[in-house]
Amino acid sequence: MIFLPGLFLSVLNTQMFVAPINKYHTAFRSILIYYKPIFNLVFPATCIHCSRELLSEESYLCWCCEVGFKHTGFENQKVPTPLDQLFWGRVPVYQTFALLYFQKGSATQSVLHELKYGHKPQLGIIMGRKIAEAFFLNTRGKTIEVLIPVPTHHKKKFVRGYNQSEKIAQGISRLTNIPIDNTFIFKRKQTESQTKKTNTERWSNVSGGFRQRGQNGYKYKHIAIVDDVITTGATLEALIKEIKQVNPMIEISIFAIAMAK
Repeated sequence: MIFLPGLFLSVLNTQMFVAPINKYHTAFRSILIYYKPIFNLVFPATCIHCSRELLSEESYLCWCCEVGFKHTGFENQKVPTPLDQLFWGRVPVYQTFALLYFQKGSATQSVLHELKYGHKPQLGIIMGRKIAEAFFLNTRGKTIEVLIPVPTHHKKKFVRGYNQSEKIAQGISRLTNIPIDNTFIFKRKQTESQTKKTNTERWSNVSGGFRQRGQNGYKYKHIAIVDDVITTGATLEALIKEIKQVNPMIEISIFAIAMAK
């Protein structure tokens, strides 16, 4: 316990409190980094999937579980992908991309569950960076002007503390410098979970649930909608129909962490 006085003296240093806020954050981060190994001895970080203790360079998932990800490989396909085909005959989509296939009991399911219900917003940023690293190695996304996270109802966002789609978009934006617009469209009604609903029930649940703000539909020529996981595509279909109703000529791309296989 010899380290405790030093820790308290550093935190309670008068100069730290009167310093500019950016200097305070830098000092606090330095303290956390310095004492992190000691903290991990008492409260070790564990893998969100297998519960194995993580190495210092690992975040949320151990190396073994991350290697087990089932990647779609869509970034290398020259023909329409299964995700492209999901929207055929429903709504016009410029291009789609999902990084992983979703499978029950997999590490992908653990990632999505912890992002959505485990209060781990940083996990969304990490996965967003992985999406950007996989997709934006080529020039397919060069005409995208803005990222539009799938909106969540304000009540649900208040309870969760964040919108997981916004966090994924932040990860993409940090590598691509594509801006994020959280005001483009909003969710006007709180819907029930889609997990245990049939396809028809899913569509009925989200139909008419989104609204654009003013003339937002004319602000851009090419947008990218960002989501966490795509199953039947009902939510995205409802969202795209609302956007196209205002501006039929707008190009829409879709990015997600995972899609149901």
